[in-house]
Parts: sequence; C-alpha cells; structure tokens
Amino acid sequence: MTEETVTELALAQSPASINDLSPGMELPGRVTKIDLYGAFVDIGVGEDALIHISKIKRERVNRVSDVLSVGDEVTTYVDRVDTTTGRVAVSMIRPLAVPWRKLDVGQVYEGKITRVEKYGAFVDIGAERPGLVHISEMGDELLRDPSDLFSVDDQVSVRVIQFDRRKRRIDLGLAGPDSEEAPEEEEDEEPALTAMEIALREAMDDAESDLDSGGGGVRGKDRQRRQTQDDILSRTLHSRKT
Repeated sequence: MTEETVTELALAQSPASINDLSPGMELPGRVTKIDLYGAFVDIGVGEDALIHISKIKRERVNRVSDVLSVGDEVTTYVDRVDTTTGRVAVSMIRPLAVPWRKLDVGQVYEGKITRVEKYGAFVDIGAERPGLVHISEMGDELLRDPSDLFSVDDQVSVRVIQFDRRKRRIDLGLAGPDSEEAPEEEEDEEPALTAMEIALREAMDDAESDLDSGGGGVRGKDRQRRQTQDDILSRTLHSRKT
C-alpha cells in the first residue's frame, strides 16, 4: 500500500461533520486559540472543539499556555458531542481501556508491572491507576520478596479480586498457572464393608433396638448386649466359613 493510498484512506475515514463524531474517537487537531479555561482545536468538522484545562494532562495544569500554543498539532479524543448546539469537547488524555464502570470481580487482564515493592507488585491493566498484586496472592508461600519473581515492565496475567472506586484502589491476583487455587483435599472415604461386616452391623443394630425397648435394668441390658453381640459374631463367622 502506497503512502498516497494510506493518506486517502485516512481522509475517507475522518469525520466530515459533527454528526460523524462519537465519544472516544481519536482525532488529530491544531490549536487555534488559547484561553484561561482551555484551548480551542480545529479537528476538521467545521466547528472548533474545546479542550478544557483539566483535560490537557492527567497532572494538574496551572496555565494552558504553559503546555499549549496556537498552531500546535495535537492528538485529541472526543469527550462530549452536542449536535443541537454544535459544541464539541475533546481531551488530550487517552481514554481508559478499563474504566471503573467496566471493572468486575473475577475479570482477567493482561497488564504490565510498573512498580515492585516488598509487599507486592503494581500492575497497569489500563485502569485509572495500577492495581496491586499483594505478595500473599503470588502463589508461593516461601516467597520473601516479589522482586525474586517479577521486574518492572514484566507482562503478567491478573484477575480482579476486589476494588474500591471511592478509594481508587484495585486489588489483583495472579491469573496464571502459579495462581491457581490448590484443589481441595478429598476426605478419606470409608473403606467398603465386606458382606460379613454388613451382616454383623445390621444384626447388631437390630439387637440394640430390641434391648432398648426391653427392661431388666442397666446391668441386665449390658449383659444381654454383650451376650447378643457374641452370639451374632459367632453366627456370622460360622456363616462366613460355610
């Protein structure tokens, strides 16, 4: 594909009017005017768009003129469009790939480690700020320092454990093989009973029931219970031999 073809394709895909704009759309622009509260930018739709001072950088901007000048070429992202009044607001801050409204517990993301501390690693998943993978979520009980496993710029797969929009906090856990929860240990199953043991148990249960329903006092019941159990065991063993 020639350079001329690429240029023609880009122009064909560029919005021709305000009606072609949609939030999040990336557009090149040229600064046409500087004001106290922001800057106006020609984005090629006939109406200059406003970049509010709060939308120039993520960091605080005290004066627009400290960052922008008339004639500057900038990359903008459509923020709001009002077709009735013909007003367009754009931002120089790239929209978040993962806004708060899209976060949910259990979601898995590919991210890049931005900082490693003794207590964990911070991972950029495209949200407003990096989330923390605490050392306890790294799957290695013997791990003393996250830097033994991870370095800045490492790509990792993480899942959202919890988040707090008010505190701007995201808690993450590793989503790779090392983070898989260990399967629950199955309880030891009771060994299968033999036919002799089943017959013995049933006979003893019947005998217990008969004794409980009869009289004779506690000592009498104990003697009868022992005698009955001996008789049952003797008969069961005899039937087993035959």
